[in-house]
Amino acid sequence: MPESSRVLEGEILLPGEARRDTADIERLAEWLDTKFVLPGLGWRFGLDSVIGLIPGIGDGITALLSVYIIGRAHQLGASRWLLLRMGWNVFVDTLLGAIPLVGDICDFAYKSNAKNVRLLMRHLERRARR
Repeated sequence: MPESSRVLEGEILLPGEARRDTADIERLAEWLDTKFVLPGLGWRFGLDSVIGLIPGIGDGITALLSVYIIGRAHQLGASRWLLLRMGWNVFVDTLLGAIPLVGDICDFAYKSNAKNVRLLMRHLERRARR
């Protein structure tokens, strides 16, 4: 099973072309949210948690990377409703992440990019079945 499937918490079956189309955002979401493991506890975290520690700009940087995932979802034909849900997830992540100390814990726990890729993959899978 590919490493990026960790982001999805279970393989979603898509035709080969659709899987190739989403490989970049699956990889990005993995790096941002789940790439690393906290030894002994097994908790997963990514660069979103690390970059978010930079005061003032860290959460802005990760928000821009998250917007890329939403832009790719738009290119792949996501519905407006799905794009709004994804945007809301990024908004909540960015807002919570901006709160000193509490935000750093929230960045560790709230994985908006992985959630958004799962939402998109489910959407694409449903569309592929039609």
